Amino acid sequence: MLLSPLDEYPIHQTPAPVTWPEPSDRQFYDRSYFNVLDRGGRFMALTGIGYYPRLGVKDAYLVVRHGDTQTAVHLSDAIDDDRLHPTVNGYRIDVVEPLQEVHLTLAPTEGMSADLTWRGAFPAALERPHSMLSRRRVTLDACRFAQVGTWSGWIDVDGERLEVDHDTSVASRDRSWGIRPIGESEPQGRPDDALQGIWWLYLPLTFDDHQLFLILQEDADGQRSLYDCTRRWADGRVEQLDGVRVEIDYTPGTRIPHGARIEFLNRAGDRSTLALESKLFAPIAFGAGYGGDPTWAHGTWKGEKFSERVHFDLTDPEVMARAAFSLIDHVCAAVTTDADGTVHRGAGLFEHGVIGPHHPSGFRDWTDVAGGAPRP
Repeated sequence: MLLSPLDEYPIHQTPAPVTWPEPSDRQFYDRSYFNVLDRGGRFMALTGIGYYPRLGVKDAYLVVRHGDTQTAVHLSDAIDDDRLHPTVNGYRIDVVEPLQEVHLTLAPTEGMSADLTWRGAFPAALERPHSMLSRRRVTLDACRFAQVGTWSGWIDVDGERLEVDHDTSVASRDRSWGIRPIGESEPQGRPDDALQGIWWLYLPLTFDDHQLFLILQEDADGQRSLYDCTRRWADGRVEQLDGVRVEIDYTPGTRIPHGARIEFLNRAGDRSTLALESKLFAPIAFGAGYGGDPTWAHGTWKGEKFSERVHFDLTDPEVMARAAFSLIDHVCAAVTTDADGTVHRGAGLFEHGVIGPHHPSGFRDWTDVAGGAPRP
């Protein structure tokens, strides 16, 4: 049965039922990502839910970084046709007010549970399309909107309750859909282009009277394949920013930043400086299912009503050696100083990763780290 409750509404975009995506590519996905960031850096959480119609799978995850431990619960099940109530086993998303308020719950699963309500601080923003190609196929072709906001509620890990409220939390979320690598590996045939290196920076930040979004993707030589930078003011103005220059402060012996300095220009040519300070970080390949995660990949068929719990000891050098192959999410403090001396103080997500070589950063190969020789 291809029909779903959504087919009652005048929302169709193709001559097919809503649950039947237009691309036939098996890697079509439709996903929500959220983070829960304590402004003081006491803890942070990453969570999301995804539907993969061509694979017949839906799944969800919740990752919590607290102290020196990063722990995650994974949930997976057969897909269904009810997209009005996204749910995977005990994980559920209820849209209270579209583009403004969302209620997220996780029933007790493998010692973890949550009850959280998201509130947008500013309107959601549609980002530029994101595409990547190999020699023979599309590897990523996605549409995404993003939003900054706050949470209230709680997360429970083995009986320890982490309280969250709108005053002490900061957060971002995104909704994306399209094509990206998911599920089990496909037969490759003749080897295609190998990844030569990727440098990534993503900043959704919130300030008192505006939100700031910066997306940068570069190859090993520093060529930018994706760039967008805007300040979106509470009064509705959207200010395009140009001339972005980035200096990342890496912890010696790692590829993990502790801060960054970013310069940008408005259309009048006035220069502003943004300073970031990491309060806490979580590698997203440690339990969240993104590229490089040794425990799980989004869209993988695990059987019906599947759940599992995984742990990562962030004091273990062997565990942390894998952080060089992951994007890393940080809760950060942010301070912007404009050309006229005006200071804006805010906070948000600082997501960065250097996977493989990036010559402008001094990383010559896959093993280079900051301030030291390549790993043996």
